[in-house]
Amino acid sequence: MSNLAGLPYLTLEDYLAGEETSDVKHEYIAGEVFAIAGASEEHVTISGNIFAMLRAHVRGSDCRVYITDMKLLVAIEAAENVFYPDVFVTCSPADAAERKLKRDPTLIVEVLSESTEAYDRGAKFAHYRQLESLREYVLIDSRSRSIEVFRRRDQGWLLCPLVPEAPLMLESLEFSCEQDAVYEDVIFNSRETDDG
Repeated sequence: MSNLAGLPYLTLEDYLAGEETSDVKHEYIAGEVFAIAGASEEHVTISGNIFAMLRAHVRGSDCRVYITDMKLLVAIEAAENVFYPDVFVTCSPADAAERKLKRDPTLIVEVLSESTEAYDRGAKFAHYRQLESLREYVLIDSRSRSIEVFRRRDQGWLLCPLVPEAPLMLESLEFSCEQDAVYEDVIFNSRETDDG
């Protein structure tokens, strides 16, 4: 199977089976599948930087860090949805035992591009907010230096945009780093990116 996107409604089991042999990654939203575009160099570099720092930080703990190709199941009432976050961390023993998809992230990081920003801020975050385990959601722009951290509070989600010289602090993992480390080896230019 090369591409699931043209198929009618799929069960979660059919989607997972098809995804194993597909040449293209797809997100699964309540039975429908949507192909995911490739990523720009900036996007990949930022994701890799975050993954490497978080992996080093949680080494030796019960937490695990995943990048790009690990599926995340978000079940909302009767609807099942599967996403591929750019980077996420789970500290759940149940997730450690599951090989194909994870369910209980503590932290999700999405790298924004021209084509994904509205979706990552809107519909995707609306799904992610339903995850009781999720403590922080981080949006990192791949076109300019801009990082926003959404933190779960008793009264809802609190937006904490970083000022240019502030470190990135992730309360959920007791982690911090300089923004320079997030953007290491990233060269911004004026061309539009076409990443996912």
